[in-house]
Formats: sequence, structure tokens, C-alpha cells
Amino acid sequence: MDIQYIGENLWPGHLGQFFIIISFATALFSSIAYFFAQHKKDDSWKSLARISFYIHSVAIIGIIVSLAYITGNHLFEYHYAWAHSSKSLPTEYVVSSFWEGQEGSFLLWAFWQMVLSWVVIKTAGKWESSVMAMILLSQVFICSMLLGVDVFGQVIGSSPFILLRDALQAPIFQRANSLS
Repeated sequence: MDIQYIGENLWPGHLGQFFIIISFATALFSSIAYFFAQHKKDDSWKSLARISFYIHSVAIIGIIVSLAYITGNHLFEYHYAWAHSSKSLPTEYVVSSFWEGQEGSFLLWAFWQMVLSWVVIKTAGKWESSVMAMILLSQVFICSMLLGVDVFGQVIGSSPFILLRDALQAPIFQRANSLS
């Protein structure tokens, strides 16, 4: 059972991590669906791929909003906000602290590839399936860098929603109920 400390705002991190998982899964499914749409010449795969991509786009925006909320409100219980922002920074630097870390940079890449994907969907015509399959495959790899999940002892990626107490492993967090 996780310990919840007084004053912690855990919901933006849980919501952001949920969006990361959704974005990874929908990018993977959409890439596979676009691949099948290209090779089977079936429009039903293409429509499934587009729906999955639309959900992926919403998830990317959700991750951005969650991380912007954390850094903008200086929620220092999150390692990303603690390491990359400060209350003494001017507003423009707080905004740029969003992509200052590795996880924020990956998120920025995911956002701009999402924008590129929207342009491809609107303009590519017959090339849409093959181009989108490749773009979304790269989105799978970018989103995997944001997962931060433990699979058989190996951590895949680094989530921007890791709590400071989990990142630092400070002794004060190990014995929360003792005063000594």
C-alpha cells in the first residue's frame, strides 16, 4: 500500500501516467492497423487506424496538460518539477522548463510528430497508410521512453510523473511513521 502524505497532489501524476499508457497502446495499434491497411488494401483497417490515432492525439495532449499543470503549479512532490523548475523562475523559464528534461523533450517530439501526422492524414492521399505506419512506429518508441514501467526487473523509459520520494529514496521516506 502506498503512503499518501498530507498535501500531496497525486491525481495529475496518475492521470498523466494513464495518458502515457494510452498513447503507447494506441500508437502501437494504429501503426499495426495502418500496416494492414497498406498491405491488405482494406479501408476498415484504415478507419480503425485513424480512430486509434485520434485517441493517441488526445492522450498526447493529456500528457502535456498534466505535466504543464505539475510544472506550472510547482508541485515539487514530482521529481520532474523539483529537478527542472523553481518558484523563483520568471514565467517564460517555467514554460521552457516543461521540455528542459529528457522526458519533456521526448514529449515535445511526440507532440510535433502528432502535428505532422495530422498534416499527413489531410494531404497524403494514397500514401497515408505507409507514411503513417512509420510515423506511428516512431511514436511507439518515443512513448516507450515515457512509460517508466518495470518489466521483469528492467525499467522501460522514464516517466515524468515519478514522485520525488520514489526517485530520491531518501531515508525520511522509508520510515514515514517513525520520528527517529
